Amino acid sequence: MADIKQTIQDFYKVAQSRDFTRKYQFRILDISNKGASVFDQTELVYATTATLPGKNISTNEVPYNGFTFRVPGTVSYKNSDAFNIQFYLDANTTTRIKMENWVEETFSDETTTGDGVLHNNSTITLAQLDTQFEVLRTYKLFGVFPVDLGDIEYDMTSSGELATFQAGFAYQFFRRDNEIGDVINKVGALFS
Repeated sequence: MADIKQTIQDFYKVAQSRDFTRKYQFRILDISNKGASVFDQTELVYATTATLPGKNISTNEVPYNGFTFRVPGTVSYKNSDAFNIQFYLDANTTTRIKMENWVEETFSDETTTGDGVLHNNSTITLAQLDTQFEVLRTYKLFGVFPVDLGDIEYDMTSSGELATFQAGFAYQFFRRDNEIGDVINKVGALFS
């Protein structure tokens, strides 16, 4: 039988060798609409929170001879209808205006028309970082389009807090790139 003791020393040894990831060890590398970047790197610095997406596998019940077996079904992507990114609002509201333009392009309430097609080359690229802020792996969301542009809250009685807004996106699926060399090359290409 395997040794199952887990003492504080064991935890400490493992924690020293593996460390922990911190919530600030991520970056949004790119948000693109039909292959063209919506924001440049100076604007993406204002992105404060996002979530790495998850997946669910549905289960199907198969009754047989008095038993119920569970078999894996299809995959679904968590929050693929509401992937949110929080942004600081820059003084000229440039980031917000770019999102408003994208929302208007997706569907115009003035003309009641929109592009209405799936754009596989509309993407969001997220990066997980290590403790040295090097890219560990990237996650790329495909078929992205805006679905929610949050309010901007102003308050004359505030003590100077920074204004933020939230942008919500829908996407079709994501892919993970965990080949470190490929990731470094792709990230380098974004900044060159």
